Amino acid sequence: MLYFTTNNKKWFTRLFQNKTDGIAIDVVNKLRYDCDKASIENTQIKGQLLQPVYKKDLIKGLSPYGKKSYRTLVGQLSSAALNQSLEYNILFLFQNQLCRYQTIYNLEAYPWDILDMGMYLDSLAYNRKEIKTDARDGYLIKNKTLNFIIPFEKNKSEYTHEDIKPIYDSLKLTDFNIKTINIKAYSSVEGSLERNIELQEQRANSIVRALQSFQKPTITTNVSSSENWVEFLNDIKNTSYANLTSLSKKQIKTELANGLSSELEPFLKHHRKAVLHLELERIDKYKNMPAEQLLSKYRMAISNDDTNEAKAIQNSIFDKMNAKAISPDFLHKMEVPQQAKFADIINKNSTFKYMLDVRQAMIVYNELKALEKLVPMNSKVQYNKLSVKINLWRYKAIKVKPNSLKNEIMALEDYDIPESLITRMLVNFNIIKAENAMQDRNYKKKDAAVNFINKNYKAFELSDFDYLSLAQFFSYYANTDYAVDLLEQKVAQINVDEDLLFYYLNLTLIDKALTSEPNYRTILLNAYNMNPKRFCKLFNSVESGGVTFQLLEDEYLRKTYCENCGD
Repeated sequence: MLYFTTNNKKWFTRLFQNKTDGIAIDVVNKLRYDCDKASIENTQIKGQLLQPVYKKDLIKGLSPYGKKSYRTLVGQLSSAALNQSLEYNILFLFQNQLCRYQTIYNLEAYPWDILDMGMYLDSLAYNRKEIKTDARDGYLIKNKTLNFIIPFEKNKSEYTHEDIKPIYDSLKLTDFNIKTINIKAYSSVEGSLERNIELQEQRANSIVRALQSFQKPTITTNVSSSENWVEFLNDIKNTSYANLTSLSKKQIKTELANGLSSELEPFLKHHRKAVLHLELERIDKYKNMPAEQLLSKYRMAISNDDTNEAKAIQNSIFDKMNAKAISPDFLHKMEVPQQAKFADIINKNSTFKYMLDVRQAMIVYNELKALEKLVPMNSKVQYNKLSVKINLWRYKAIKVKPNSLKNEIMALEDYDIPESLITRMLVNFNIIKAENAMQDRNYKKKDAAVNFINKNYKAFELSDFDYLSLAQFFSYYANTDYAVDLLEQKVAQINVDEDLLFYYLNLTLIDKALTSEPNYRTILLNAYNMNPKRFCKLFNSVESGGVTFQLLEDEYLRKTYCENCGD
């Protein structure tokens, strides 16, 4: 049995005014898109059209379903059809004529926020936000992560202590240990896929072993491998070899095996590499010291005016809080005299309290305002105060005059705050301004704020979460073209965040004008190389967690799907 479900009975009954208004269901079978078919017939009805159900029977059959919904019968399937992969499109009929043909898309949703402005502790720190619902809690010090690339020599699979030592020395890790290494290893595209993957994993793991030899703490490692189709297609598209971009991967490999690989070696040699992302952990001489003993040493350092020692102990305590080894309530025990010489320590205590729990925003804002009176020219305090104030304004926790707040942000230049950070704040200011203008239906002011954001976001570095937030902001205000422009260069890079890449696919897969562009193939192959199972699942039925297999009506998408997922 097939039912139409609604959560608004009044809306549903008003939808059908005439006795020949109704609903018909088009039952679409995934076999329509079988990869053995040369092409897909272009028809208005894509599958088996069930008998229409008209107003009288729709309204009569409408009955409660669950706590807040209603449903009515609109069709019935044969027993044979139940074993097939099916989707159901809805034909809305007006006076027995097709009024609307509705395909259902199951697009994945992601959380988003304003851009993270960061907060000054010793240096600038950011909340750790990932593009997934189970984002990790805590904070991330900007200088605690490093990214670099190690090229792979052809036919070499082992890397030694001596190979890696120049790289390790250049990192100057005297104050840090490597906590985590994420390695994405890439092979050039000639040769067997299986052998390429095997070789890249051997190379990546030998790099890990070499790095581990420099320190005692065990390094957590994550290694993934794939062929570097992304850079291969990008590098040849404006050359005499551009004709290869229209071939399938299998055809390209055949051409390379037939002697073309030697001609293309100047390109291919740059495609064999490992992209390393290192997460560092500060070397903490107090790491194994119990909390109460740490507190005692902290208080002694304060009483001796030894601010450097107090900061070192403070950092150790913060690291333990971030690891949830110490409760945030411990901050209340870390009293500091309200004196200018302790301003940095007071600032860090207040700021970290806010970073651990945004619900402390009003308390922290008042603490920073009090600290501002003590050290009016302290740039860290000024910046942190405004960062908290912007968030309070966003949630209407305090009354703010927008022009006055904008002037305060601009005045950060007088405190030697980098222009990129000021611009980031102004972008957030305009995001909130756009939201408020939209609520007031002041569309001219909303458009002005959106245009400011679009013109200025390139002035500073964006995290992956920032890219997502801005893209969703633009899409929400019907500026999908801005969102696509924001992301299209990012998602063509081999080291793009997986969730950001798949968000871009969510944004663009149903737009044939975009999917038909030659560069889109590179983006699709990037997604496939990154996570083949997740990529192929996009083209499953809605019931099986896909966006919809009817994406394969697009011949370009079907060609890519069949090339990579057809088996």
